[in-house]
Amino acid sequence: MTDQADSEPDGAVPRPGGAVPPAFYAARPGGWRDWWTLLHPPYTAWHLSYVVIGACLAPHVYVSRLLASVGAFFLAVGVAAHALDELHGRPLRTSIPEPLLAGATVAGLVGAIALGAAGVAVLGWPAGWVLLPFMAAGPLLVVAYNAELFGGLVHTDLGFAVAWGAFPALTGYVAQAGNLSAAAVLAGCGALALSAAQRRLSAPARTLRRRAVRAEGVITFADGHAVPVTTRLLLDPLERALRAASWAIVLLAAALAVARLG
Repeated sequence: MTDQADSEPDGAVPRPGGAVPPAFYAARPGGWRDWWTLLHPPYTAWHLSYVVIGACLAPHVYVSRLLASVGAFFLAVGVAAHALDELHGRPLRTSIPEPLLAGATVAGLVGAIALGAAGVAVLGWPAGWVLLPFMAAGPLLVVAYNAELFGGLVHTDLGFAVAWGAFPALTGYVAQAGNLSAAAVLAGCGALALSAAQRRLSAPARTLRRRAVRAEGVITFADGHAVPVTTRLLLDPLERALRAASWAIVLLAAALAVARLG
């Protein structure tokens, strides 16, 4: 008997003949693999690492607050933002039904807000109330960016860097310390710059994978050596850099967590 998940599911978005997958981490289409692809594992881990880095800069690191912060951002970014993005044009070509994507979006945002509210209650006054602007900004950034609200005002390179770089780092610190500091702001600026670099690499890679039909041409070097231009030739340097950077940020965050909590 053939496993239904291994066949083309009903309602699947077909891939163009011969086209590369929509992302380097995309699993084969169908079943639970669509959910894996939807989570964008390397990028989700990358942006959750900013939360850890921000938290580890605080004077004292509370494990419970750190876990709650990472959990909230996983629900908001890893689940809700990516589900909403897939609803908005099916860029990953998954066959996940729209009601499930909508449900994942709502559940992710509600769960993130609930964890944030618990953090406010734990921190109390006045420290906990500093989290309120971050709780309000988080869902707004998710919806405004991924649904391209306000004429796409937030859906830009800078909007991406702020929403998925600076914001997680600052929130991670505030959840621990109940305030901001110069170190947190500097970390936020660093995360913003790294996310801007990520966007500069991932945008052309996405274009090649999802929109390009073929790549043509030849690169001729001074010694007469010629290399044909292919999609793989153009993708490799972009995606090797993205893979390396995602591992680097995750390992840096892990090192800081071990140093502060070990």
